[in-house]
Amino acid sequence: MEFFSHSSYLRPIRSKESTRTFAFESLNRKYGLEALKTPYVDIDKRDGFWEISPIERQDIAIRTVAEKAPIRICDHEKISGSATLGYAFNINGQLNHCIPALYDGKIVCGAVSHLTIDFFTVVKKGLLEIEKNIYLSLERHKGTEREPFLKSCISFIDSFRIWHKRYLDALKTDSNLIDNYKNLLHVPLEGATTFYEAVQSLWFVFAFVRLLGNWPGIGRIDLLLGDYLKKDLQNGTITIDEAREILAHFFIKGCEWICGDNYGSGDAQHYQNLVIAGVDENGNEVTNEVTNEVTYLVLDIIEEFGIGDFPTTVRLNKNSAPNLLKRVAEVMRYGGGALAIYNEDLIIEALVEYGYQLKEARSFANDGCWEVQIPGKTFFIYRPFDSLKILQENTLKNYDGSISYDSFNELFEQYMDDIRNETKEVCFSQLSLFEDDDPFKWKKNMPCTPVSLFETGCIEKGLSYLEGGPLYNVFSPHIGGVADSVNSLYVIKKLVFDNKIISLQGLFEALNNNWKGYEELRSYIKKNFLFYGNDNDEVDQIYSAVLNRFSDICKEFDNICGYKFPSGVSTFGRQIEWASARKASPHGTFTEDILAGNCSPTPGTDTEGATAIIRSYCKADLKKQVTGAALDLKLLARNLLGEAGINGLVSLFRGFLICGGYFMQPDVVNYKALEEAQITPEKYKTLSVRVSGWNARFITLSREWQQMIINESKYGNNK
Repeated sequence: MEFFSHSSYLRPIRSKESTRTFAFESLNRKYGLEALKTPYVDIDKRDGFWEISPIERQDIAIRTVAEKAPIRICDHEKISGSATLGYAFNINGQLNHCIPALYDGKIVCGAVSHLTIDFFTVVKKGLLEIEKNIYLSLERHKGTEREPFLKSCISFIDSFRIWHKRYLDALKTDSNLIDNYKNLLHVPLEGATTFYEAVQSLWFVFAFVRLLGNWPGIGRIDLLLGDYLKKDLQNGTITIDEAREILAHFFIKGCEWICGDNYGSGDAQHYQNLVIAGVDENGNEVTNEVTNEVTYLVLDIIEEFGIGDFPTTVRLNKNSAPNLLKRVAEVMRYGGGALAIYNEDLIIEALVEYGYQLKEARSFANDGCWEVQIPGKTFFIYRPFDSLKILQENTLKNYDGSISYDSFNELFEQYMDDIRNETKEVCFSQLSLFEDDDPFKWKKNMPCTPVSLFETGCIEKGLSYLEGGPLYNVFSPHIGGVADSVNSLYVIKKLVFDNKIISLQGLFEALNNNWKGYEELRSYIKKNFLFYGNDNDEVDQIYSAVLNRFSDICKEFDNICGYKFPSGVSTFGRQIEWASARKASPHGTFTEDILAGNCSPTPGTDTEGATAIIRSYCKADLKKQVTGAALDLKLLARNLLGEAGINGLVSLFRGFLICGGYFMQPDVVNYKALEEAQITPEKYKTLSVRVSGWNARFITLSREWQQMIINESKYGNNK
């Protein structure tokens, strides 16, 4: 029984054979396919169902799921609870989600993703403490329009009790699982007292929220669980090997939605991201040379099983322990994209400069993908737009010859005006969320009690997650296609204005012909221009100027209504979606080419290796991109062999931190294995790759997505 590795090294074996079998079956779709067999439960027929309020319909749907969803107890499982209904993650073959309880064949209520909920209060204090706060808030808001939401929160906890009791009843009849029964007796209703209880409490709440169709992130798992494990190890109630087995089952249970379907962007992207290491709110290191043990257990488990369903980002800083950096490199070497890197020092500084309190900034995690937010306190939306399309359609008027510019500076200023107009449109597109006469008062929205209950501010205010309840409400515009826009501007600057090799109208003619008849010019550009990602100051200055100006533009619109408006940089794979609207570009690409992702170079243009890419990327002031700027790196497994390979990766991490990077997604790949997987997919069911903020099993990507990953892996990045 082997777990796939992109490296020539076999993954280590640490766990019991029963645990490894459980992992192998889960990764090979056993439970995901089982969930698809029962996609939803039916709500009992009743008169006037569609006439009652949406929040009442939601509560009935939640109660129905709690009462009727199949109970799944797996052989040898060490923690219990499962999200067993297919419509929670898959609707008719599409990655979608809703509360999986239907009335007369119709979906009653949708669900929420792109958030990380507050598991700390659940694990440390329990649901009964949350329930107490609901009743206190209900007293304050009784008789107001906020009362129905708070009553819905009480209904949710009553439904949770039903689901919890169903599992207790099932477990106590199985003598092999008596430890599971005892461990679940008090949590999550009460606070956890041991590491085992804490892991069970975390999983059980997470599983129920997911069962109701929501896709939350988990956040800082080692900060949450570390003190429990430390205490148990000190008093001798658990060994480190026993703790690893328990936590391994948490990871394995997280594979229960694998079903192998082709979603285009791949199976497994359910936003259940983890964050490890870094400092706590008081600035103390969570992980040093000796502790936090949970940090290293997470790395052990990813290394052994290659489970990518919990994409894990490591918070690194200037004081990160050398042993931590080495372990991250050792695990990353196996590939599969499960690990990414945050530059914690820069991110905390960015958040503080933006206006967050230092303690809040130190608590950052992600939204379930990689965008930075304050977990358990933030409503989050992001909106990416294609900066290359704006350059082509607006600034250059579709190459129709109707415009001319006297200088590159004039063209550049017009481009930034066009970016500003797009940013303004993105900002005002969300004003429909607010009352017409009050841009700070949120309209009533879709009920979303299961996540609102776990977002600080919602219970206190009596407002849901989608109605301004959380402490922070963030809508982040993300600029995409940056490398391609910058490279295009660079070519225009050099070719047309500096060296006067061709007129702007002449260049337009070549582009309108998709370079046909202009092959010599295109070849000249390809051979003589050192594009973004190669540490060329001249092009990197344009890149830096675009990002810095974009951030300044976003500040103009910040807090004009009921949300914050910080900038970020991403595509999240939309370079495939955007390709059909793109024309031939000045830097030598053809119509409808699939181009750069996130903050990464245009495919095939990076010739100077990974360190040059990082240096180019870091020349912008990335602190200004408050919610994040993602850099993707594809590294060849053959270049990371032996101690030299590990040291090389560690040096890459350190360079990323020193130069001022924000977020880096290195993925170690064997592109020949990817090509073989296209031919014989049945042999590569568990082969995982990093896509953007998520991992996917390669064979579940569409052909377009597969080829994009292969092309990114074949060229550049690997010196």
